[in-house]
Amino acid sequence: MLTNLVKSKQSLIFLTLCLTSYIAFVLLALYFKPVTLANFLGFLALIAYIATLLPSTFRTVFPNMRSNKILVWLLKRRRHIGIISYVLASNHGLLMIIQKNINLLSADTYIRYFQGILILFIMSLLAITSNDWSVKGLKHNWKKLHQLTYLILLILPWHILDKMSPSWSYLTPLELIIIFLFVYFSIKRKRLEAKSS
Repeated sequence: MLTNLVKSKQSLIFLTLCLTSYIAFVLLALYFKPVTLANFLGFLALIAYIATLLPSTFRTVFPNMRSNKILVWLLKRRRHIGIISYVLASNHGLLMIIQKNINLLSADTYIRYFQGILILFIMSLLAITSNDWSVKGLKHNWKKLHQLTYLILLILPWHILDKMSPSWSYLTPLELIIIFLFVYFSIKRKRLEAKSS
């Protein structure tokens, strides 16, 4: 009973923080150039997303780092960091909708922004199921569902290159370097896991 009460309280706090962040970032967008703020939120979402993949990837690719305190800390908080990434990414999307005056009722919108919508859909699934109840309820399917995170890693370069091609910011090359380096480490990890099994 007490455990359920604590979890309900945590869920309420999480929802409150999400709603507060949406309001805060929309208000900030009124005072700053929205595209700059939106791009910065996208960058922060990318960093948080990479932080969720970093521990398991680096512990496999660099076995001597298994007990690294930063990686252990990230591993223990991976679900929370993933939710932070989701909140940042959804705020990024919300500000882009406002700034570009995107019509969500147009079919063309879903074609033009397919990559971002797909990434946000996958992140929504992962965020919704990032709790103990989902782990217990979905059992072995939970791990399969959360493997979708690697699909995001493949879609992100396409999303960034497609949407930033008209006007790169100073963050664009940095984002691409981070993603391509992480794709390289992820491929190396999969090869090492295949050899060991």
